[in-house]
Order: sequence, then structure tokens, then C-alpha cells
Amino acid sequence: MQSFDEVSKFGKEFVDNGLKSFAAISKSAQAIAVETTDYTKKSLEAGSTTFEKVLSSGSLEEAVEIQTDYARQAYESFVAEATRLSELYADLAKEAYKPFEAAVAKAR
Repeated sequence: MQSFDEVSKFGKEFVDNGLKSFAAISKSAQAIAVETTDYTKKSLEAGSTTFEKVLSSGSLEEAVEIQTDYARQAYESFVAEATRLSELYADLAKEAYKPFEAAVAKAR
């Protein structure tokens, strides 16, 4: 009878941990979606502004300079965003695993 109680308890812990993990994944996924949406919006706005500046530039040299500045800023922005997203994905993995840490420790 004790074996059944242990299995039942383990099953309940597993379900509880699964729900906690799912909640953490949902929260992290939402943060990633917000971050990605903000980056996309800013990137599109910067591209539009740059395009308008290039069209209104007075010379080819000025247009090339504007485009070069935009490319540098876009690259720096992309690298920063990629770093931020990698941190968010790492946090997602940590938070999703956290509820199961105790169960894994018990199993060892």
C-alpha cells in the first residue's frame, strides 16, 4: 500500500511541477514575444526614417553616408537584440527546469 501512495505522490508532484514549468514557459515566451515585437517596430521605423533621409539627400555622397550610418546602427542594434534574446531563452530554459530540480535530485 505504501508503494501506491509513493507512486501517487510522485505523480501529483510531477503534474504540479509540469504546471509550474508551463507557467514559467508561458511567461518567458510572452517576454520574448514583446521583446521581438519592440525590436521589429523600432527596426522598421529606423529603416523608414533612413529611406526618407536618403530620398531627401542633396548628393550621392550624403546618401551613401546616411546609408552607411544606418547599416552600422542596424548591425549594432541586431547584435544587442540577439544578445538580449539569447539571455531570455536561457532564462526560459532555467525557469522551465526549476520546478523539476527537486525531483531530479531525489531520483539521483
